[in-house]
Amino acid sequence: MSRDLQNLTVEYLLDRWPFAQQFLVDADLAELADEPETVLGDKLGDDKLAELDAFIATMENFLGSAEEKIVELTIRGGRAKDGSDEKVSELTVRAGEVVCIVGPTGSGKSRLLADIEWVARGDTPTGRHVLINGQVPDDKWRFSTEHKLVAQLSQNMNFVMDLTVQEFLALHAESRLATDPQEKIQRIWNWANELAGEPFGRDTPVTSLSGGQSRALMIADTAVLSASPVVLIDEIENAGIDRQQALNILIRQEKIVLMATHDPI
Repeated sequence: MSRDLQNLTVEYLLDRWPFAQQFLVDADLAELADEPETVLGDKLGDDKLAELDAFIATMENFLGSAEEKIVELTIRGGRAKDGSDEKVSELTVRAGEVVCIVGPTGSGKSRLLADIEWVARGDTPTGRHVLINGQVPDDKWRFSTEHKLVAQLSQNMNFVMDLTVQEFLALHAESRLATDPQEKIQRIWNWANELAGEPFGRDTPVTSLSGGQSRALMIADTAVLSASPVVLIDEIENAGIDRQQALNILIRQEKIVLMATHDPI
């Protein structure tokens, strides 16, 4: 086992890894949740402790552990379209900061964003390198479906699911194994209504939301539930929402925000 679980109490286990409650349920040990002072080694044999350890490792890999928190993203310059060295040799963006990417069509905005999303290592047409927390990033940021570096919020967002706002948020919260899901759902709904020009209810079908309401809902949802540390927003000035408030919400959640725009704030 990679963790010394046998000497931990049930209270510590569920406080440190809330998702472990599902393991207890599946192992027919749900009653332990009502015995917070019980020491795990007194109730679980070596095999069960090993299974619990493996379960925690799997869930941390899926959700991303706290130790993996991304505090800064560094882009090292490569080559311009004419083959010359880029004028900016290095740019570092930190959690809670907003960077506006401004330029006319064909200026390379999309290529820069693609390099960041791919976590470039000199293997793209620009020759750029992207570092995470000052280090060459792990392959998981490229290939793992559980570790997605960038969450994209496009200008046009349309729902196709036949769900209410409440059902949609509950489904996402459940998929992320969110702690206190009802509090998070309430917070997302409150923030979305602050952003949208026209309020909407939790029983509103997502397919009937306007463009601005849909964008507001997804920005709030990304701020609260998305594990992606970087948020890319495309043309927020055309979204029909309070863009300054939207950015404030994202940076309060310590996201790195990249905004492609023709009208920087």
